[in-house]
Amino acid sequence: MATLNNPGEVLLNPPADGVSALTFSGDSDLLLVCSWDSTTRLYDVNRNTLCGRHVHAAPVLDACFDGDSAAFSVGLEGKLKRFDFNSQTEYVIGSHEQPIKSVLRLPDAGLLLTGSWDQTMKVWDPRVEPAHSCVATVPLNGKVYSMDAVGQRVVLATSNRQVFIFDIRNIHEGRPEQQRESSLRFQTRCIRCYPNGEGYALSSVEGRVAMEYFETTEEAQTRKYAFKCHRRQENGKDVVYPVNSISFHREHGTFATGGCDGIVNVWDGENKKRLYQYQRYPTSIAALSFNRSGSLLAVASSYTYEQGEKDHPSDTIYIRQVNDNEVRPKPRSKPQ
Repeated sequence: MATLNNPGEVLLNPPADGVSALTFSGDSDLLLVCSWDSTTRLYDVNRNTLCGRHVHAAPVLDACFDGDSAAFSVGLEGKLKRFDFNSQTEYVIGSHEQPIKSVLRLPDAGLLLTGSWDQTMKVWDPRVEPAHSCVATVPLNGKVYSMDAVGQRVVLATSNRQVFIFDIRNIHEGRPEQQRESSLRFQTRCIRCYPNGEGYALSSVEGRVAMEYFETTEEAQTRKYAFKCHRRQENGKDVVYPVNSISFHREHGTFATGGCDGIVNVWDGENKKRLYQYQRYPTSIAALSFNRSGSLLAVASSYTYEQGEKDHPSDTIYIRQVNDNEVRPKPRSKPQ
């Protein structure tokens, strides 16, 4: 395992407060950044240019692209909004009773999903009038902390360590395909699906990541495991940091994790190896995102208040060039 000392290019015109989420477009190198300064920002990272800004009435917690010129966003307002950066027009699709933590666009189904702290997931059809756009409300048993989708499956992690797995084809019915308890003992921070559709990775506040599989067969379940990460020795003690973010490389299926220790690690989950560790960033890693080709990694170095109010470095987004050898799997060599 090697340590790399190139933090990346600093993105100009960053948010004025902490970064809550960021995501690359699936079609280009445009980047959406959500912030506690109540904005969603659109950047062209190749030109290091701020292309547009959507101002909300409260902090923004998540967003996703609708093409390259529009975005759906959610946050503490409790509203699901669509904003067109070209025309500067906004409309409200619907709302929850409490803040909305996550939003997912399901392009093949033509649907949107929102997960809220009101302990529900809502299914939306943005193609119809807002008054009729909510096609299902799914009650859950905890606040939604993180969501993701791959193929025909949606995974959702809640505040009481539950994981719900839904089949997109019948998600209107509101019944999960599976409901599991997290294999990690402490609060979930992030859940992300494997690009090959076989399972998901889940991280916790206690410096661990679990690698899980959708199939319930004994053979599939014997492949799951969990590992420790984002820990270091300080004054003879093992200090443990939350793992805030996971981002998968679409081509290779390897993934990066970012923690409150300011470290980004790259992992080969199939071969159970750490491939690279990037130099320590100035403060907590709040969010990560690989671009569509995996040649760029957006890193939000943004204090997440895990140690309460204190002086901290300014919130900065780095765009790091990724070499293929940093993310390509390296199978374990067989004994001679």
